[in-house]
Amino acid sequence: MKSVSDMNSGTEIDEIDEESDNRGSMWVLDQKLDQPMDEEAGRLRNMYREKKFSALLLLRLSFQSLGVVYGDLGTSPLYVFYNTFPQGVKDPEDVMGALSLIIYSLTLIPLIKYVFIVCRANDNGQGGTFALYSLLCRHAKIKTIPNQHRTDEELTTYSRSAFHEQSFAAKTKNWLERRPSRKNALLILVLVATCMVIGDGILTPAISVLSAAGGIKVNHPDVSSKVVVVVAVVVLVVLFSMQHYGTDTVSWLFAPIVLLWFLLIGGIGIYNIWKYDAGVLRAFSPAYIYRYLKRGGKDRWTSLGGVMLCITGTEALYADLGHFPVLAIQIAFTVVVFPSLLLAYSGQAAYLMKHEDHVIDAFYKSIPDRIYWPVFIVATLAAIIASQATITATFSIIKQALALGCFPRVRVIHTSKNFLGQIYIPDINWILMILCIAVTAGFENKSQIGNAYGTAVVIVMLATTALMVLIMILVWHCHWLLVLLFTGLSLIVECTYFSAVLFKINQGGWVPLVIAAAFLLIMYVWHYGTVKRYEFEMHSRVSMAWILGLGPSLGLVRVPGIGLVYTELASGVPRIFSHFITNLPAMHSVVVFVCIKDLPVYMVPEEERFLVKRIGPKNFHMFRCVARYGYKDLRKKDDDFERKLFDSLFLFVRLESMMEGCSDSDDYSIYGQQTEKSRDAFLSKNAKTTISDVDLTISSMDSIMPEKSPSSRPNSMTMSSGQVGNRTETDELEFLTSCRDAGVVHILGNTVVRASRESGFYKKITVDYVYAFLRKICRENSAIFNVPHESLLNVGQIFYV
Repeated sequence: MKSVSDMNSGTEIDEIDEESDNRGSMWVLDQKLDQPMDEEAGRLRNMYREKKFSALLLLRLSFQSLGVVYGDLGTSPLYVFYNTFPQGVKDPEDVMGALSLIIYSLTLIPLIKYVFIVCRANDNGQGGTFALYSLLCRHAKIKTIPNQHRTDEELTTYSRSAFHEQSFAAKTKNWLERRPSRKNALLILVLVATCMVIGDGILTPAISVLSAAGGIKVNHPDVSSKVVVVVAVVVLVVLFSMQHYGTDTVSWLFAPIVLLWFLLIGGIGIYNIWKYDAGVLRAFSPAYIYRYLKRGGKDRWTSLGGVMLCITGTEALYADLGHFPVLAIQIAFTVVVFPSLLLAYSGQAAYLMKHEDHVIDAFYKSIPDRIYWPVFIVATLAAIIASQATITATFSIIKQALALGCFPRVRVIHTSKNFLGQIYIPDINWILMILCIAVTAGFENKSQIGNAYGTAVVIVMLATTALMVLIMILVWHCHWLLVLLFTGLSLIVECTYFSAVLFKINQGGWVPLVIAAAFLLIMYVWHYGTVKRYEFEMHSRVSMAWILGLGPSLGLVRVPGIGLVYTELASGVPRIFSHFITNLPAMHSVVVFVCIKDLPVYMVPEEERFLVKRIGPKNFHMFRCVARYGYKDLRKKDDDFERKLFDSLFLFVRLESMMEGCSDSDDYSIYGQQTEKSRDAFLSKNAKTTISDVDLTISSMDSIMPEKSPSSRPNSMTMSSGQVGNRTETDELEFLTSCRDAGVVHILGNTVVRASRESGFYKKITVDYVYAFLRKICRENSAIFNVPHESLLNVGQIFYV
């Protein structure tokens, strides 16, 4: 082991600093902590993880998934035929062709592609574009923020598969990692898909609620369209205003209402087929698609943009995957959703075969008079549920983007004590409401909103297809023929629809593009600024030689207390620390560098949350604590974080002392071989300590510790080191306890990022204006870390990038 005393030059000590930070005595402290989840939810979660379901439980989960997952897809019959034929039906054969397209679109995209293929590409049960991206980040080094550490790969949730170096997967991995431009292109693709999902969160409530409210005018033709729009806006205001209550209190109603909705539209479909024209069932033959397209004309081709609205909600299906097991979602779709939708569309087609002029309100006109108002009420409730599911998915995906450094800091509120996935983001909620009302009142008709909706949906699907290709290669290791088959079939359908929606850009299709462009600018600029700031801090880390040259006092008066220095660096001493000690006359007796680190995993188990290590010799009393989070983890507003941090720190000191006492060598590499024995010895030896039921996992790494000279070593190394270790442990624990009782100060860096003078015009605009504006309006670090103001110390500095 290299020692500080053996080093004679600053360069060599800098090398030791880098080694120690990459291979330091960093130990994972496993603490069994209570989870804020009731026993029933915990039981379901454990059964889900073990993938052992009884038939009754599986049916129950399938039933519950109807209300959460399928609301958006289920309300599509409200507006599909109107958006397909906005100018009216000119030929009954066109209805048969459109129905055939709907049937095979539902079969190929939601059923085959998503339910049975894409849903399998989940990140430990989590779905969505960011889940796919995090899965890829674990199989290839494509994450643009270079803060990965090999200890992160030891997490139980950091699952990844290995492949042969000469395989096609390895070649693809090397191709992605070779150039930063490819990593950035992949990130932009993910951000574009995310922005389109946010667009869905605006357009879904608009078109669903407006279509449901349109039933008033069908039964009362004298009611003007303005009244329908006002009713829709009122419903939207109430919907968004209720978001802060969460869905926990009323979510038990969602599944029964949506199940009733599917049964109603399926039953009405059967009634209309029997009453009007059973011949529409011939549309199951793909020959009608060929005839429909063969007749040609721009109107028939652009009508595909309306047909594709039958598969809207499919991305929400995948984004909400984390709530239920894949098998439950598959059962619900194949048994209830898919047959009901086929019957609903077939029934509307049968009705239109006899009433071609009723295409504007085909759904409501085809309802029997006796059940019209009950169906209208259920339709309105189903539209609200569909909107709720999309809004919730938008909150979730923004939280994922926030965790991966791709969105400005915003306030996240957890609305349920039992279900940790239910969150509310006030700022985003009001932005969505304003934009949704603007779209609803601005267009006033379902056709233009439908055009906008179709554009957003097809772009998200194309992005998912591109990510799935990489998943099939890097994660599943599929044969290239299977990859080619999946890609070819998906692109044939999706590119066809994409070409159709391009014709409708000027008829409302521009709306999601503008919304996505605005959010993409915000997300990419924020990510760019975050990466540049991190790179600058990495390159300007304080040399360990400089720290050691200051001595144990750090050249200051060490006052009682503990200073928690928050930094984004998981290794090295941040520059802000040198700025602090060169401008203030005193420093705390104990310094802990705290790094809040987000990982490309869906969650970090609480018992694996903290990594603790020592920086420099023991008499410096400097530590590093890395708190790791996944993109689905919750950072609740409580006082437990500081307590858990100190518990981890004290536990580290005990374990470090115990290891010194059990070893006859100063080489820390033997710890990895003695993990199990040391764990048992520690638990038996420290049975009376205040930290109980602790599981310790040790990463075998070196530490910067002064090397003892041979003459100073005792002859009986085991006994002497054990006695010294116990005394040292007690003294240091008492010292740490007294410092904690003296007071804890949270030191945050208030960094201002500026473009350097040599920067180009666009970089200066991006950094000095756009990024600076986003940092000004976003939440402060102290609010994110839940730091009390009376214990807060801000240290300002300027970075030039």
